[in-house]
Amino acid sequence: MKIATFNINNVRRRLPNLLRWLHAAKPDVVCLQELKSAQDEFPIDEIEKAGYGAVWQGQKTWNGVAILARKAEPVLIRTALPGAPADKEARYIEAAVRGIVIGCLYLPNGNPQPGPKFDYKLAWFKRLHKHAAKFIKDDLPVVLAGDYNVAPTPLDIYPTKSWDKDALIQPKSRAAYKALVDQGWCDAIRKLHPSQPMFTFWDYKRNRWPRDAGLRLDHLLLSPQLAPRLAKAGVDRAIRGEDGASDHAPAWIVLKRSAGPSRSSKRTNKNGA
Repeated sequence: MKIATFNINNVRRRLPNLLRWLHAAKPDVVCLQELKSAQDEFPIDEIEKAGYGAVWQGQKTWNGVAILARKAEPVLIRTALPGAPADKEARYIEAAVRGIVIGCLYLPNGNPQPGPKFDYKLAWFKRLHKHAAKFIKDDLPVVLAGDYNVAPTPLDIYPTKSWDKDALIQPKSRAAYKALVDQGWCDAIRKLHPSQPMFTFWDYKRNRWPRDAGLRLDHLLLSPQLAPRLAKAGVDRAIRGEDGASDHAPAWIVLKRSAGPSRSSKRTNKNGA
């Protein structure tokens, strides 16, 4: 099962890029962020023609998240992160796909910092911590995938001082990400690529793509029940170099097939114990 996350940075503008990538990569599940599309303007017809069912939470001009499933219909669970009913920004959507809970998230950028936008970023992280902890407690098969707007360590950003004041690499941002992982989540990309940068984002400014001046901002976290199934992980870097590309590239994982219940479990269930 191949699961990917892709900050598409305007789904209608980048639709040709998205459709080409879906056809070539054939991911089973895709988490999209920054749809920048109103709810009724999401290109569902084109996505269904490409062989994908979808659920989405749109927002005109900015934000917006979606979950696509190949030859399947995601079963919608929620369209917002719990904990702040007044927060109307479209940054979280959750669905079940083939027995796995998929949480697709677009965490706030937080710039400029310090200030209210950075405070919002940290508060959103706290809500995510609380929600994610319930998955761990209930031992559910969960993937939390998306643009976390955090480069967790110095390895996750090219050598530079130009981002030193940016919210993406602040100690509090990194500490919030680490606290989430420390609940028991597996950072899949870093698990299988412990010493490579694995950048997923290259800003349009200052020739950063040709210079490979990137950051790793897009992450796929696996719950303890899923982590043993992790087989492959990577980043489709070439997508960033296409004409009209998003400033992000898709990050993806492959999960091995579940071994299923043991014989002893089957005997127990059959006997009704």
